[in-house]
Amino acid sequence: MNNPRISVTCLSVLAIGMMLSTANCTIAADASSAAKPNIVLFLVDDMGWMDSTPYGSQYYETPNMKRLQRQSMRFTNAYAVPLCSPTRASILSGQYSSRHRVTSASGHQPAAPADASPYPARAAAHRPLIYANSKNYLDLNLVSLAEVLHGAGYRTGHFGKWHLGLSQQHWPEQHGFEVAFHAEPSPGPASYFSPYGVHANGVPSGKHHVGTITDGPDGEYITDRLTDEAIRFVETHQSEPFILNFWHFAVHGPWGHKEEYTRRFAEKTDSRGHQKNPIMASMLQSVDESLGRVLDTFDELGLTDNTLFIFYSDNGGNTHSNVPGSRQIKNIKPGHPKWGFVQDWKKWAGDQPPTNNAPLREGKGKIYEGGQRVPLMVRWPGQIQPGSTSDAIVGPIDLYPTILQVAGLKQPQGHIVDGESLIPVLKQTGRLKRQAYFTWFPHLIPAVSVRQGDWKLIRRFEPHPQYPEVRELYNLADDIGETQNLAGTMPQKVAELDGLIDRFIRDTGALTPKPNPDFNADAKAGGTNVPNSSDITAGLVARNCELVKTDGAIRVVGRGRLPFLGTAQVKSNGPLTLRLRTRSATGGEGRIQWKTLGQETFPESGQVVRFDVPAGASWQDITVQIPVDGRTSVVRLYLPAEESVMDIQSINFGDESGRGKSWDFAGVSP
Repeated sequence: MNNPRISVTCLSVLAIGMMLSTANCTIAADASSAAKPNIVLFLVDDMGWMDSTPYGSQYYETPNMKRLQRQSMRFTNAYAVPLCSPTRASILSGQYSSRHRVTSASGHQPAAPADASPYPARAAAHRPLIYANSKNYLDLNLVSLAEVLHGAGYRTGHFGKWHLGLSQQHWPEQHGFEVAFHAEPSPGPASYFSPYGVHANGVPSGKHHVGTITDGPDGEYITDRLTDEAIRFVETHQSEPFILNFWHFAVHGPWGHKEEYTRRFAEKTDSRGHQKNPIMASMLQSVDESLGRVLDTFDELGLTDNTLFIFYSDNGGNTHSNVPGSRQIKNIKPGHPKWGFVQDWKKWAGDQPPTNNAPLREGKGKIYEGGQRVPLMVRWPGQIQPGSTSDAIVGPIDLYPTILQVAGLKQPQGHIVDGESLIPVLKQTGRLKRQAYFTWFPHLIPAVSVRQGDWKLIRRFEPHPQYPEVRELYNLADDIGETQNLAGTMPQKVAELDGLIDRFIRDTGALTPKPNPDFNADAKAGGTNVPNSSDITAGLVARNCELVKTDGAIRVVGRGRLPFLGTAQVKSNGPLTLRLRTRSATGGEGRIQWKTLGQETFPESGQVVRFDVPAGASWQDITVQIPVDGRTSVVRLYLPAEESVMDIQSINFGDESGRGKSWDFAGVSP
């Protein structure tokens, strides 16, 4: 290692929170420190079941994954939750998402107050049900895997994506990791190339870092940098037992890639006829190189034989981003900060989504196999038969008890573990005891599924226009692509599996949806929904959101991408000033867009002002200067209400003389 930068191991050693580990854990003391096996959890973000040569890809090139397969047990029925944060929380807690309540990928958003209700106060009138919110962080009351290991003398390091808490009190350093190299917010890095653009409230890298990632030389690739830091941790602690929690940002957006690799894949074709995105192939090659470097390091240091090595993904492959009409592409025009990215994607990938999970159905964010079946390979020399395969149905809840058993440790007292140790499967001495495996996913298109043997039942909480059947039954041995719904012809099997779901919901305390008291079957999605509100919202048109009366405010409930309020009643000469009184638990970025008299459409560039909406439970007064040149004809107010609600007490657009248009909702009653 010739990297002149100061090691992150010298920067991030914690003194806070480590005592919790020993206090909360019962430790088996039957093994000396020197004999304890090392643990590596190599997690790839958004890597689908078919995204490597060990699982059948004929397009992606992953020789080091193939090398690991020859040394490991490969699982063909490994599952994750369809989005990343729930899977990550289950790995570290050993619990189903219905129990730890991190049910969506919202770990980059501010945490709700501890005493806040898990359910939103209101839902749009066209919604028959109210769904519980996801926790935005891993609960500090849970005894994490790293805490147990640290309490037993393990050195603990986390490198890469976290996505289990935005504020410092929820960072990996507070969950048992002595060393951490990560960025928040962390759904994906702001840039794959240094300077990495880690930011808070829009402040770019170089001015403000959130997390412990530091910039490297210009152009340094973050996949390579994470590998440098992970290897440094291993080298530093090679004489001690350790857990290396290596969670790559790749292959998640914003899809930074090395063009020299991408150029070669652009000339390649898939003999299966499914995968053909050279950007994804390039990123997977970089991940594969990272894996190879880590494997080489363990071989060179003589650590391989005493290390449990787990290769895994956090959800199914992404099949929806960057296609025409998607959020990543729609409304991005010349002058937009992401315009260069859009052009780069079109140059190399055209209209292709990141990957294709065929023969599995759909992908990330969906409860079908393409969204939750993932690669899993486990190596433990002398204990696991190299090149073996298992069809056992396993998931992230199982890694916690497996790793503790490998380390010779008991599970912490008072901490519920839903998972089951995989040791009998890995050693081929027995089978798992559980009756079935469950996936709880009450978001996007809310559903829960159960897998028992070859059978899988999907239960939706309500019909959806794209998925009208609330029960879908599949025999995956005969129909891995989930094309033949057998629910109508096998009611007894549906009832049997439904009963298992009912018991799972009871046992894990799952927060099921509640009836919406404001439900109106005649209400329409996408429009204004404030009964008898023409007097208070006149002149405002809601798009991709609904407006709901609350006590002294109007609540904006996002129901689509880029929710905004539009008006043609701001007829003033610029410049203008917006004064907005609002509150938002999560905060985010707002935008104002306008066109002036004589402009038939909104210009493709310019005439957009961005502003920050602070997160918090109290009212905030926001003032935004709008450099209008001419007389406005239409104004749009985009609000960060896509994944959370936002309350507005007043809106005022005024010119330099104070004249303009106002809306005051302070007197509104529910």
